[in-house]
Amino acid sequence: METLSTFVASTAGKSFCPTPPAPSRRASLAVVVDSTCAHELGLGSPTYPLPKESYPACTSTYQWKEIYGHEFLFGSSLFIHQFSHLWIDFRGIQDDFMRGKDIDYFENSRRATHIQQQYAIDNPHGFAGYGQYFWGLTASDGPGRTVRQVARVKRRFFDYVARGVPYGPDDGTVAPWAVVASLPFAPEIVLPTVRYFKEVYPEITGKYCFKCSFNLTFPHESQEKPGWTSRYHYGINLGPVVLACENHRSGLLWRLTRRCPYVVTGLRRAGFANGWL
Repeated sequence: METLSTFVASTAGKSFCPTPPAPSRRASLAVVVDSTCAHELGLGSPTYPLPKESYPACTSTYQWKEIYGHEFLFGSSLFIHQFSHLWIDFRGIQDDFMRGKDIDYFENSRRATHIQQQYAIDNPHGFAGYGQYFWGLTASDGPGRTVRQVARVKRRFFDYVARGVPYGPDDGTVAPWAVVASLPFAPEIVLPTVRYFKEVYPEITGKYCFKCSFNLTFPHESQEKPGWTSRYHYGINLGPVVLACENHRSGLLWRLTRRCPYVVTGLRRAGFANGWL
């Protein structure tokens, strides 16, 4: 069996980024942004660190796009732009890729959040509810894998899938928790949206905050009220809500992580510089 040290030595220069199959690639580009925290920990390991060359091999897969007037590192689902930011304060620090674009990953996530809102305002597929205060596409629960005729339109629905903008998949399902998890990036659009969800759709608020997701286009089985609402709370959804809110309020998680020598070492080995680093 190959030892870890032999594996590390044999993988220098190779990308550790997941590469999805070609048909799903447009919806999954830049998923590495979501896994940046794990990559930095790997680079910062004091025992068996990832090869330094693995990080630029990863960023070589990035795609820079302009959508709704915003240039950004493309990632269709909101979670891609959130999860690493729960732990690492990317404000003001840049790797080689972001230095070349003259922004940082925090600003990139802010732009991605605004793109999500603008997509809902544009509403290219005519889903019910979509608008200025009704947005948030990410990996989430859904009504189920089925096809229904809705107002004379044939609609395809999904169960748990990574929904995204602007290329889909999109079946009219939004995830309120994902809106809250973008609070540090764009409070000016997140807070009014959260308030709207709570006031207009109280049924999506459960025992532990917002339920996973809901869809106003999917026909409700009772026909007495519109849409479908997930019955579930997922820890992988509620955890980011708590951490994002605390970072917005006090920056606690960011301050603690800045003191972690392995994260700091990993960031520097990846070429991050400037700001607090």
